[in-house]
Amino acid sequence: MTFVGSGEPTLHSGLGAIIRQVKAHTTIPVAVITNGSLLYLPEVRADLILADAVLPTLDAGSADLYRRINRPWPELTFDSLVGGLLAFRSEYSGKLWVEVMLVRGMNDSEEALRDLATVLERIQPDQVHLSLPVRPPAESWVRPADEEGLLRAQAILGDVARVLSPAQGEFDLRSCEDVSEAILSIITRHPMREDDLFTSIQRWPDEDVRQILESLSESGKAQLVTRYGVRFWAASGTKYAD
Repeated sequence: MTFVGSGEPTLHSGLGAIIRQVKAHTTIPVAVITNGSLLYLPEVRADLILADAVLPTLDAGSADLYRRINRPWPELTFDSLVGGLLAFRSEYSGKLWVEVMLVRGMNDSEEALRDLATVLERIQPDQVHLSLPVRPPAESWVRPADEEGLLRAQAILGDVARVLSPAQGEFDLRSCEDVSEAILSIITRHPMREDDLFTSIQRWPDEDVRQILESLSESGKAQLVTRYGVRFWAASGTKYAD
């Protein structure tokens, strides 16, 4: 059971209570994906303490690079981010899996990765998950690290690091009565590959799904974005770079 939301889950004041209720009704492990920026707050750490796995983001090992890549709210600092991760690690006995997105020319250099390795050595995560920005980004200059960058990251970050497959996946939407609303509920959270959408909505013929996507596009509710030759569908209102 993974908490992601269309935003930062730890902003929800009732997150801890929701996790407790989920764990009271099922033995399925609970995971929370977070940007980690609020872990410096004791109440946020307390909300996450019962989760079986917590996946915070750490894309940089220096304050300058953190601000350039993540562009946080001005009052959030790199020191508060790292301090929160350290405090949480000292209190948390579950699985701490740190997520690192490698952006070419930004955090995939030897210097940047050694800075990151130094911080990770202090945090002592159980795993470090390396991913690439394969979904359409907001900025045209964002490119995934190449194979050399990935190999460099694995070599410098060590055995704890593992490369995740490009973001794909399917949602079981067969029980949904309104396929338009089902599609919008997913792509509002993040762009989704077109082929994954068709796989997820096997209950409807491909031609029907294609007509629904065209209708959503014409109505201004959805947009088609092509990234490295792959077609993604995203909610309108956000500008994505090809």
